[in-house]
Amino acid sequence: MSTFNVPTKNEVSENNQAIFNQLEKGLGFVPNLYASFAHSETALGNFLAFGNSKTSFSAKEKEVINLAVSQVNECVYCLSAHTAIGKMNGFSEEQILDLRTGVAPFNDKLDALAKFARSVAVNRGAATPESIDNFYNAGYTKGNLADAILVIGEITITNYFHKTTEVPVDFPVAQSLELATV
Repeated sequence: MSTFNVPTKNEVSENNQAIFNQLEKGLGFVPNLYASFAHSETALGNFLAFGNSKTSFSAKEKEVINLAVSQVNECVYCLSAHTAIGKMNGFSEEQILDLRTGVAPFNDKLDALAKFARSVAVNRGAATPESIDNFYNAGYTKGNLADAILVIGEITITNYFHKTTEVPVDFPVAQSLELATV
């Protein structure tokens, strides 16, 4: 595989340099995956606009989706990033491992969300009727379903981008589920 380098701020367009400055201000650094989108004049801005758009989900609910889908797609970068973000949103290490398997035994509503997200990812968009019924029975709406598909799409973009580029992970690397359960 050819090497996909992570560009520095000096190697990207002025527009992307401004986005790098905003990311540095907000996050303290520019994650390698985001920086790599800056090879394109428009991809980084477009992705961040999509990712920062309004949703009916809380930050915690978004992490449920991100962790379940990233595990299905076996994206070590996104699992690592969203393990860190999940902890910042109040999930314990054990809860994060559960979410990665597509369950949340500690919360019935989040359990329905995790199972739905996993079902969508595993079945390439064709969620099982049971996961949809459980999603609605947990109190989620058709609007939430639409938003869930968008969040799944967003994380799938980064999962695929990392799987294709293999840019270095710049978060504490998440353990494989096999190692974590030993």
